[in-house]
Amino acid sequence: MKLNHIDLPVTDMEGAVDYFQRGFGFERVPARAEGMAILRGDDGFALILQQSAKADYPNGFHIGFLQPSDEAVHAAYQRLADAGLPLPAAPAVSYGCLAFWCQAPGGILVEVSHRPG
Repeated sequence: MKLNHIDLPVTDMEGAVDYFQRGFGFERVPARAEGMAILRGDDGFALILQQSAKADYPNGFHIGFLQPSDEAVHAAYQRLADAGLPLPAAPAVSYGCLAFWCQAPGGILVEVSHRPG
């Protein structure tokens, strides 16, 4: 079973859209509803963002982008830097994998990681 999409409320939709487009290469596609943005990844995954006055994610909630190699994790970090976006702590080994965590506008915590083997 393949995950097709995730639909998340955000307090800063346009900021989050810009962040995921510039920082992660998502492409915005037309949405049928006002207050909604549909972002499509190069693998077909859809990240749907909905404007909300409040985004109450539970403690520890995040989305994760798994990378095929450690080099790809470093490249993803560099993409954020090249886009002029705020940089989180550099990639480091955590729980046996290379990862970094960043905060997208609108309250979304993002993990970028490579899990060997």
